[in-house]
Amino acid sequence: MSLELTDVYVTYSRPGRIPAQVVVAANLRVEPGRIVGLVGESGSGKSSLARAAVGLVRPSHGTVLFEGKAVRTIGGRARPRALLGLQMVFQNPGGSLNPRRRVASQISDGPRSSRNGRMQPAEVVDLLRQLGLPPSAAGKYPHQLSGGQRQRVAIARALATSPSILILDEPLASLDASAQAQLANLLRTIADSAGVGMLLISHDLAVLRHIADEVAVMYLGVIMETGPAATVWDVPLHPYTEALVRAVPKADGKGELPSALGGEVGDPADPPRGCRFHPRCPYAHEKCREQEPPTVEVADHRRVACWLHHPGEVPVPPALRHPDDLGRPIAGSYARVG
Repeated sequence: MSLELTDVYVTYSRPGRIPAQVVVAANLRVEPGRIVGLVGESGSGKSSLARAAVGLVRPSHGTVLFEGKAVRTIGGRARPRALLGLQMVFQNPGGSLNPRRRVASQISDGPRSSRNGRMQPAEVVDLLRQLGLPPSAAGKYPHQLSGGQRQRVAIARALATSPSILILDEPLASLDASAQAQLANLLRTIADSAGVGMLLISHDLAVLRHIADEVAVMYLGVIMETGPAATVWDVPLHPYTEALVRAVPKADGKGELPSALGGEVGDPADPPRGCRFHPRCPYAHEKCREQEPPTVEVADHRRVACWLHHPGEVPVPPALRHPDDLGRPIAGSYARVG
């Protein structure tokens, strides 16, 4: 019942321009009942990877398997019934919900396509209640609901097919802090109670720390680090992960401002030579600028693509590496906010 991506590349061709390789050699596995968080700045390739995982984009290389079978790219025909257990929830529910149809009608689409049956009104209401929506929501149109409620309806519509894997592309991004917390806890509950595996895309590492089992950190198309969510937060191994952690405000009473990572995500059509993060990395040395680091596995089920780490070693944060392992810091890479 798992979703497995192996050595996946996604390349976008552009007329008259150099093709943009937005996903490079990505490897991920999502098991039922577990939440895998995918985090990174805008432009890192997270959404492209998600679309390749669900069959909306054809990988230029690599394989995507769901329940051991290849995920074919969706075309003009109906989606194969064998793939209905793999569902996606998009960032903007207003764009994915039909504005001319009531909520109950849209939720009923899933059972009709997967079981050739029809979800009874009581079943629709029960599903809405599980997602924290009142029974009256069933008879409303999407525009009559708040943003958070529309996102819950989109999740309900995906869950109506009884999926084993759910891919969620930034489902919390457009919500206020309270709605984010409620929906994040709800997703964790669904994963635990219904055994649904999730690939949860977010730019907020702090949210993933609390609800994800595993986290993958992506930068300019490359998965830089993976590991258990709590240990990635407590001991980030890649300098990019370290920067993301430092950028999260902490309510610890110390009054320290978060650190912002300087610069911008590069152009996937013209990535830097060597490590793709080296122009923004405070630990970059000559090898980083010349050679792309391989992804190595260290202790504690951690994987990282950085020259500072070696296979099988005990995880050590970049800032605590021996000076012989580090290059000269790039001045101004980290700037204070405020």
